[in-house]
Amino acid sequence: MTRSGRDILLGRTLLIVFMLATLTPFASIFTAALAPPGSSPTGISWPSDPHWHNFIDAFHAADLLPLLGSSALIVAGVVPAALLLAAAAGYGLATLRIPGGRLVYLLLLLGLTVPLESLITPLYYEVQSFGLLNSRWALILPLLGLYMPFGVFWMRAYFQSLPEELTEAAAIDGAGPWTMFRRIHLPLATPALSSLAILFFLWTWNQFILAIALVDDPNKRTAAGALGAFQGQYGTDVVLLSAGSLLIMAPTVIIFVIFQRHFVAALLQGSVKG
Repeated sequence: MTRSGRDILLGRTLLIVFMLATLTPFASIFTAALAPPGSSPTGISWPSDPHWHNFIDAFHAADLLPLLGSSALIVAGVVPAALLLAAAAGYGLATLRIPGGRLVYLLLLLGLTVPLESLITPLYYEVQSFGLLNSRWALILPLLGLYMPFGVFWMRAYFQSLPEELTEAAAIDGAGPWTMFRRIHLPLATPALSSLAILFFLWTWNQFILAIALVDDPNKRTAAGALGAFQGQYGTDVVLLSAGSLLIMAPTVIIFVIFQRHFVAALLQGSVKG
């Protein structure tokens, strides 16, 4: 076998190993969700009599319909605004000569190193001071700020990968910074914005810690945030908890499967300059 053949075989083997490592937890949860109600399934074993109605029972027990609607409202409030802010800031830091722009960028990079858990307490008192506790704004506004370091970093890197001749040609034609951003850079950044939208959607839909800490009303949390209350009520019912977890994860899995080609295309396009 040639060296290239061995490299291909090794690559495929590693891919299969990583795929199995990723799918094994999902398989375990799925088989547990089909076990008889009240049982305590362990490992991965297909039940002799799958109880598909467990998903219906979990849906009604957790009252998931209003929770899914609440998650959709929070996503609608976070994702478009976060994309616009990240694109504008990334464009400014990448193409405009802003005084102190490099310092701002370094501060944003520093924000990527701060763990979310260390911000829970100050965020709680900050939201409380604005009178927004137990509302969806208590999640939307903090998430906008928390997403900015990565969003600006992502968009700045993409705008820097675009040919400088585009900006120079637009400037010669008399286009100002706003016109160049709106008519040239923003349309070209569609792949980067699409992939960033997918990430923001996944992070917002799966937000758990902030939803538990800042919102008391389960119907105003994200669906993932409500999983904590679901687990507290049915902590001993592993079957029902597994079924509820799969129902909450389903929208994110579907979105990623549908748009994964766009996500990969944006990564590849952004890695090549010009």
